[in-house]
Amino acid sequence: MSKKKEKMLSIVAHGPQDYRVENVNIPYADFEEVIIKIEFCGICGSDITAYKGAEMYWGGDVPWMKAPVTPGHEFYGVVVEMGEGAEEKHNIQIGDRVTTDQIKPCNNCMYCNRGKYWMCETHNMYGFQREIAEGGMAEYMKIGSTSYIYKIPEEVNNKEASLIEPMACAAHAVQRATIEFEDVVVLAGAGTLGLCMLQLIRLKTPKKIIVLDPNEMRLEIAQNLGADLVFNPEKENISEIIKDVTGGYGSDVYIEASGTPAGVKQGLEIVRKLGRFIEFGVFSQETSTDWSVIGDKKELDIRGSHLGPYMYPVIINLFKRKLLHVEDIITHIYNLKDFSSALETAQSSGSIKVLLKP
Repeated sequence: MSKKKEKMLSIVAHGPQDYRVENVNIPYADFEEVIIKIEFCGICGSDITAYKGAEMYWGGDVPWMKAPVTPGHEFYGVVVEMGEGAEEKHNIQIGDRVTTDQIKPCNNCMYCNRGKYWMCETHNMYGFQREIAEGGMAEYMKIGSTSYIYKIPEEVNNKEASLIEPMACAAHAVQRATIEFEDVVVLAGAGTLGLCMLQLIRLKTPKKIIVLDPNEMRLEIAQNLGADLVFNPEKENISEIIKDVTGGYGSDVYIEASGTPAGVKQGLEIVRKLGRFIEFGVFSQETSTDWSVIGDKKELDIRGSHLGPYMYPVIINLFKRKLLHVEDIITHIYNLKDFSSALETAQSSGSIKVLLKP
């Protein structure tokens, strides 16, 4: 029996709040394509936002999420099959542990041709486009011929490998912040991405790192991972605290990783004049604010951050050197068949990163 006719277990998104555990066809490798057996796939905040039916994923005449599709973009696996030319192109072999960027670039648009592949105009994202870019919440997954494939060395353990994708996204956001030695950095949000960013900010050695989150458990972990100060914005006056810490000026850098309108408004208030505001969080609703703060009042640099371009080799190297830690971040591991429980846990206050292990 060919692999094309063999079946595998997979999560399949049919629509908002309609995700099912199904038996589907195992993918097969065509020219320069690679099939991996999934070892771990994380449930991302954007997966939850998509599950809940956010307009950015399901809205419009041509929605970004093209169902039915296997979700999941935080994955890695073992190479089990390669199409013709794949071994030479990707410099990998059967049995290698590998991962790839969340995006499957077209390599033909203006952005790809200028080396900005993460902003590819076609923008096929693993876990969002049916057949074109199926995701990693399955036993097997296909990596396309245009994708960049990264080999994971033995020095990187399995749990570390499972967080390469979020760590790479975090690294890109931190790079966008151009953090300096004398900076006071405020990080809003201590979920998976926030706790990844925190560790990378530490490696930039700013003067002070302040983490904000309403979850006390996450604040405790942030302290353990190197935050100088942690505060709960639901219990304390953050504006007054930041003024006190910075001599009345405000933070030099504010990184918004909470994905909440309150996080945006708070950041615009506490970042200093000529400061840098980095927007990373994914929103399920629109945010209204006074834009004059950005221009006339403070002349801020507003910088977005999307995916983890060119950061995968960096993160793999940092893991090899044991400069990044994941034990406090990974809180739960579920089988694919227990997806409903995994999704419920991922939305609870007692979890941070929830992994699926086929």
